[in-house]
Amino acid sequence: MSGTGGMAGGSDSPVSVVRSLLDGRLEVRTGDITKLDVDAIVNAANSSLLGGGGVDGAIHRAAGPELLAECRRLRAAELPDGLPAGQAVATGGGRLPARYVIHTVGPVWHGGGSGEPGLLASCYRTSLELAASLGGDDPVRTVAFPAISTGVFGYPKDAAGRVALESIRAFLTGSDRPRQVILIFFSGDDARGFLDAIRDDR
Repeated sequence: MSGTGGMAGGSDSPVSVVRSLLDGRLEVRTGDITKLDVDAIVNAANSSLLGGGGVDGAIHRAAGPELLAECRRLRAAELPDGLPAGQAVATGGGRLPARYVIHTVGPVWHGGGSGEPGLLASCYRTSLELAASLGGDDPVRTVAFPAISTGVFGYPKDAAGRVALESIRAFLTGSDRPRQVILIFFSGDDARGFLDAIRDDR
């Protein structure tokens, strides 16, 4: 199973903008991450990189067999023990609108005293670092994230939202690439919950 809350909508799920933050460089949206026309999307993967439930499974299904084949090659060549929590790796987007998929493994929640906040912050930071390095002469300008670790991995949504905002803000403050980050939520309730959680930090 992937470690994210339900961030992939159905095939008829429209994408809509809920709020713009950080001078427009961060957008909160609702809809289906697999349908976003962006340069890169982030997959809340499990360490195997071979697909799972939730958004992880939805991304693999939408991307087609090319994504799984590339993930298997990564496992064989570079990651025989899987991708560690807090780290990120990139593949092509397969049949997705996005050119790239950035896979990151969020922490499983054990109460907050086992380094979970640092690992979750690392997921966002390393994913953004990787996004900024991709594309060569045609760099990644837009990247979309689900809410990492808030599904079966059990990270409380309000706490995860604050880590996400702090991590994204810190990165964008020091980098002009990517130009825009999108946090996409399955439902309006989830998006509003995120905005409520970060109300004092916007």
